[in-house]
Amino acid sequence: MPNQPDQTNETFAAEPSIFESRESEVRSYCRGWPAVFDRARGARLQSQDGRSYLDFFAGAGSLNYGHNNPVLKRALLDYIERDGITHSLDMSTTAKGEFLRTFEELVLKPRDLDYKVMFPGPTGANAVESALKLARKYTGRESVVSFTNAFHGMTLGALAVTGNAFKRAGAGIPLVHGTPMPFDHYLDGQVPDFLWFERLLEDSGSGLNPPAAVIVETVQGEGGINVARPEWLRALADLCKRRDMLLIVDDVQMGCGRTGAFFSFEQAGIKPDIVTLSKSIGGYGMPMALTLFRRELDIWAPGEHNGTFRGHNPAFVTAAAALREYWADDALEKSTLKKGQVVWQALSEIAASPEANGAGVRGRGLAWGLDFGGSDPERASRVCAKAFEMGLLLETSGPQSEVVKLLPPLTLSDAELAAGLEILARSVRETA
Repeated sequence: MPNQPDQTNETFAAEPSIFESRESEVRSYCRGWPAVFDRARGARLQSQDGRSYLDFFAGAGSLNYGHNNPVLKRALLDYIERDGITHSLDMSTTAKGEFLRTFEELVLKPRDLDYKVMFPGPTGANAVESALKLARKYTGRESVVSFTNAFHGMTLGALAVTGNAFKRAGAGIPLVHGTPMPFDHYLDGQVPDFLWFERLLEDSGSGLNPPAAVIVETVQGEGGINVARPEWLRALADLCKRRDMLLIVDDVQMGCGRTGAFFSFEQAGIKPDIVTLSKSIGGYGMPMALTLFRRELDIWAPGEHNGTFRGHNPAFVTAAAALREYWADDALEKSTLKKGQVVWQALSEIAASPEANGAGVRGRGLAWGLDFGGSDPERASRVCAKAFEMGLLLETSGPQSEVVKLLPPLTLSDAELAAGLEILARSVRETA
């Protein structure tokens, strides 16, 4: 990556106030990272003033394969240069066909998953909305059960099954037909798993209408890196089967290898009825989303759920290239799990230091959190601010932004991983 900023952009870089004067106050990430970014490659971004930053954010999980991955970039450039179709709604194209064939060959068949594939629109929220709509259409019921500290998107249906009070309040209207239940560990083991949920289902006086579905994240990213145990997920899948409820796994952020395996639910050995994917499914950071569901659930009428940008062919091209490059064998999965052990060891050492003041550690694969909620919830924001000063991008998560969240690209080098973890350790020491 060049060390000097692009000369054609120097005037723009000298006038960053355009963001404050013209862009909405709703902007958020730029407030924690006050820089004007210009270039990126792999696990690094470069600002217009030439400073390099390690990226342990990865587009909120949209860049599992890094910025401007050269293999994916070559496939994209070749496609554009031959005037390949860009926009196609849901028309059949060679790019879509190649993605579907590759996805079937490298993802679905090896896992014995006979899912139909729906392109609901370009975002994770689009995938969630279509999953909820399909579950209600198939079952004829309205209620959907979600879990404490869940996050499923910012549109109305997705917000109704999201736990965060701040995000829910933005809807401005009542959010209905969603019922929260305790996520794994929420009650600290004081109550047997699903005791409350089962009792409500059994009691005709409980006020809980028979649910159409249950929607769950195996690892709650925005909720604070809360990791569900495999046995908890298996018990949930069994409960859904016994009570005739569809099981929806939201794998928008934790899918595409973030926890090691391609799907985050593989570790538990379950097969959800419906799965949502987005973020890194496009490979290159371009908008793309999938809703996957059992073949017998495909009762849609043509056009019953649609969207103008559900056929973004450049994303099909980079998605197929990513699958061929990283999922034809288990090398990436093994690498991710190995790096995850490195992160766990480093975070455990940080948490054990006096400066961490009893911080907690949790995570899977390359999704990790350092939790300051038990001592000083605002500490996480200070740690992230200090890390930025030292050249590392980290964000917070959790209901009080009390968790320092680590989501580095899966493809970062061992040296980059070690450098980022050292900056994190220094940031914890210097904010004590």
